[in-house]
Amino acid sequence: MTIETAVQKSSYIQIYGAHGSILGSIPLNSGDMLMGFTSSSVTVRKGDWVKVYDEHGSCISTYPA
Repeated sequence: MTIETAVQKSSYIQIYGAHGSILGSIPLNSGDMLMGFTSSSVTVRKGDWVKVYDEHGSCISTYPA
C-alpha cells in the first residue's frame, strides 16, 4: 500500500493509506519526532538515531542522527 500521510500523536505515529485506512503505527518515546514521510517510508528521530519505517511500521533502516 502507498502511504498517503503520517500523523504524530502524543505517543505514536499513525500511518494512513488511501481513503484514511490505517496501515500501521510507530510507538514514540518522549523527545521522538516525525521528520517526514514518502509514499513508501516514514522517517523518525529517536534520540540519537534516525529510523526509517515501512508502511506497516516495521523498521527498515537505522543511522546516527
